[in-house]
Parts: sequence; C-alpha cells; structure tokens
Amino acid sequence: MPVIPSAQARATRTPNGVMTTLASPTQGEAGHCLWRVDATPGMEGPLHAFDTEVLWTWLDGSAVVELDGERYEVGPGDTMVLPAGAPRRMFADAERGFTAVAAAPPGAQAYNPGGVSDPDACDLAPKGDERTTPPWLR
Repeated sequence: MPVIPSAQARATRTPNGVMTTLASPTQGEAGHCLWRVDATPGMEGPLHAFDTEVLWTWLDGSAVVELDGERYEVGPGDTMVLPAGAPRRMFADAERGFTAVAAAPPGAQAYNPGGVSDPDACDLAPKGDERTTPPWLR
C-alpha cells in the first residue's frame, strides 16, 4: 500500500516515551522501518546497541547522545548515523524531551553491550545476552 494513513500508525509505549511505527514490513509492507520517537522530558535511556546502522533525525526538543564513549548534543534538524555495534544511550531535555524520527532495516536487533542488562530497563529491553527486535521494527 503506497499510503499508510496516520490512523494506522502503531504506538508502543515504554517508560521513556512513545515509539510510533510509521512504516515497516507489517505496516504498509515497507522494505524499511521508519518510526517516530516522542521521548519523555528528562528520560534516561538504557545503554544498548543494534546489530545494524540506525539513522535518527531530531524534529523538536533536544538530547544528549552517548555514542561509543563520546557525547553529542543534538536538537531540531540534527541527524545522527548510529553505526552497527556502537553502544549508545540517550538523555532527553529535562523540560521538553524530544521528538525524532528514526530508520533502520526491518528486523534490526537490539542487545546489551557485553551482555549486561540495565537493571532499570523496561520489559521490552533485551535481557542478558539476548537479542530482540523491538515492536516498532516489525
């Protein structure tokens, strides 16, 4: 289907915000995954990595992204290329949070660098050495 009506967007709520699938193999039969991230103000995401490159573009608000030991401040209009295997963690602006869109290949898997689970990670996060495909990438 070439048009995916906004009413068909699939939202997944996490403790850190809402991930809204805009296109994926199960939504519009897309060959890529595209999702919107509405991060809760002040959220501190878990340390994790993906087995593939992930692209992020910030639309509103701001964040600090820890990527492979470096810290980057990002805001509206900024795009980051997050390489496969690079440990990452995001921190949203304390007052505004952030809104971004992200893209990755279908079936991309998230995992814990070194196999160590974040004790505060939500139920959707991988446990131990597990690799999981988040719902917004299906």
